Parts: sequence; C-alpha cells; structure tokens
Amino acid sequence: MIYGLIAVAHESDKNVYRPHLLTPTMPKSPRKLAFIMAATDHGALIVNRLDQHMVESTKGYGVGFQLLNTASYDASEVDLVLKLLDLRRQHYGDGAVAVDCGANIGVHTIEWAKHMTGWGAVLAIEAQERIYYALAGNIAINNCFNARAIHAAVTSQPGTMKMPKPNYLAPASFGSLELRKRMNTEFIGQAIDYSDSKMVDVQAVTLDSFNLPRLDFVKMDVEGMEIDALAGSVKCIDKHHPILLVEMVKVDKNKLRAYLESFDYSVFEAGLNFLALHKTDKCLAHVEIKTLAKP
Repeated sequence: MIYGLIAVAHESDKNVYRPHLLTPTMPKSPRKLAFIMAATDHGALIVNRLDQHMVESTKGYGVGFQLLNTASYDASEVDLVLKLLDLRRQHYGDGAVAVDCGANIGVHTIEWAKHMTGWGAVLAIEAQERIYYALAGNIAINNCFNARAIHAAVTSQPGTMKMPKPNYLAPASFGSLELRKRMNTEFIGQAIDYSDSKMVDVQAVTLDSFNLPRLDFVKMDVEGMEIDALAGSVKCIDKHHPILLVEMVKVDKNKLRAYLESFDYSVFEAGLNFLALHKTDKCLAHVEIKTLAKP
C-alpha cells in the first residue's frame, strides 16, 4: 500500500502529520439481502423474505410467505397453544415450562413467552444455523427474557448429526427442510444436496438431557423426525405428563398415534398435528374436539 502525508492544523498551530491512503477504495460487491425486519401481528420479527415455495403464481407456503402476505403465522394454532398454557397454569400454578422443538424464527416462541411473562418460560430449539440466528434475534428484540434459544436438532440420542445446508439466498420453504432424506423427501422450492460432502454437523439433543424440573407443553415440528424426538423424551414425558402437539405430516400417522397412546395419552387430530394429553391431566376435561358434519 502507498501512504502519503497530509498536514492537519490544530489549535496549537503545530502541524500534525497523519497517514493518508492514496490507493483508491475498491468498489463494494453487491449483496443480496435475504433477512429483513418485518412489523408483524406477533411483533417485530427478523424473517427471510425468500422463505417461500410458490406452487402457483399467487399461492405458496412458508413462514416468511405467511408473515409477509398476512402479517401473521398460523394464528389459530398459536391461539390454541395459548389457551392450553392458560389451562396448565390454572390447574398446576405458575412456573410453567413450554418447549418449542423446531422453533424456526420463533413465532410460537415469541407469542408464548410474551403471554407467560411473569409465570412461565420457553425453551426454543432450532437446527438450522441461519434460522437460529433469526430466532435468537427475535427473542432479543421482543424482550422475551423468559425465553432461551438453543442451536440443535431434537432427536433420540445426544451427540452430533449431519444435516443439509440450503441456500438461504434462493426461494424455499426453509421450515420444511428435512434433516434426513426420506424416500419421498419434500421438494421445498430448491434442490437440496444430501451428499456427505455437502452436509454440516449440528448438535443433537434429547429433551431428557435437559433434566427439566417441570414441563407443561411440547410442540414438535421436526419434519419427519417426530418419533425420534419423542423417543428422546420418554423420561420427561413419563415424569411431567406435558401436553404434546406433534406434527404428523411426514410420519406414519398410525404409528405416531400408537406411540403417543403408549404413554397413556388421549390423542386428538388438530389440523396437521396430533394433540395429546395424558389421561390424568386435569386439562383434558376442557378439551372438546368438534367434528364438522358431512354435507
């Protein structure tokens, strides 16, 4: 580098010489922006504007797609969980603990944490590193001091596991990413490379490994790994009998139901999920499943 010297006048009338770079500044390379801040019904949220899989010209899905087109994400499911948390507080008192497995950018986490301010806490777990950064940021900017974020995959055994790494600068429903390739792995809007050379390591955790002193509610949305995640939660489920909301889209539905029932749970269909409550849970008496009459 080539430096020149320039004279700078000071109040002391003495010339002070400072180095000045004569080499012209290199032009900045253009950067595509993916993550943005959005004012949503859930609060200010960091969201990837490319988080969408368009199935038609105006129809698509993805957390980002919903938030940027409707200002909210799965409002009915969020409302259901808030009511369930209220029931747990009503019957079991303050100190409620909720775990969000596959938390994505934290819509549920933020809503639960704000709702339980002063009487409950949230543990949010997300496997995708870039999505985890948004999750942690959203917890911070929404001042959710009763929420904690962990970068990990929830599975049956603690340790590490391999997972694919999508391109976050290209459109895709990132929340639909499957950590393990299946025979009918979902196309999320971009091709995902599951070859060993393209996989990255991620910490694997079980819910049992946290040794939680209390557990009231668990949401499991882990894209086909729900039974694995439940297998790593046997001890805390047996001990605490939390309410479970488990996605059933990418697993054997009958197998999942039977597994939940093996814990002595009553199981109900709730949209894309199974809602399961232990048969001794006092909240069970408040659950009413409405079946729409056939035309």
